[in-house]
Amino acid sequence: MQPTLTISYFSDVLCVWAYAAQIKLDELRRQFGGQIRVEYHFLRLFGNVAAHIEADWGDKGGTAGYSRHLQEMAMRFDHIDVHPDIWTRNIPSTSMSCHLFLKAIQLLEKQGEVSAEPEAQFGGRRVFEEAVWRCRLGFFRDLQDIADRNFQEAMASDMSLPLTRIRQHIESGAAHAALCADFDAKDKQLIEGSPTFVFDEGRQKLYGNVGYRIIAASIKEWLVAPDDRANWC
Repeated sequence: MQPTLTISYFSDVLCVWAYAAQIKLDELRRQFGGQIRVEYHFLRLFGNVAAHIEADWGDKGGTAGYSRHLQEMAMRFDHIDVHPDIWTRNIPSTSMSCHLFLKAIQLLEKQGEVSAEPEAQFGGRRVFEEAVWRCRLGFFRDLQDIADRNFQEAMASDMSLPLTRIRQHIESGAAHAALCADFDAKDKQLIEGSPTFVFDEGRQKLYGNVGYRIIAASIKEWLVAPDDRANWC
């Protein structure tokens, strides 16, 4: 029986590099299908947006400087759209509320209340994966405040997700606990930032804007000999 490789994927929904990396996740799914399983974890890189931008861009033009930087970066990629007013208008205060909402959906997936199978209507993505993608699109392309619960619930309603059950997981604290588990996993596995692919129970990490061929080669190597990876070569 062909083994399945579990890939842990760490990212922040407000990270532009993770936004650009979606095409890699989609291609991995097309190339490897059921041979891989991606488990999604969230980081708190933009947990406090104002403090994060001030720390990195306070002396380089603040949000306006960061906006120019993102738009210049986006010009290098023809597969993503970035709103011309990104980070200068309708700025989310945090990525955490969005992560919390998504963790509630992820819990429903694990409990079998939301499909965990690839969906043709979502281009082969799972329901949870599509929800994450719509949050990224909502901010980077459509300039929506994805920290706002109104945006999150409208997105869920548009996808016909069970809003009552999502709210229950948030109100009960279950989604908070799942999000804290992501933070614990980040610390335990020494994750540096967003996005990061983790293979082979933490033995291999690919962080940042890593080329698709490098990611695919790592997966192929594991699939060829999953129980014999200690060779000299």
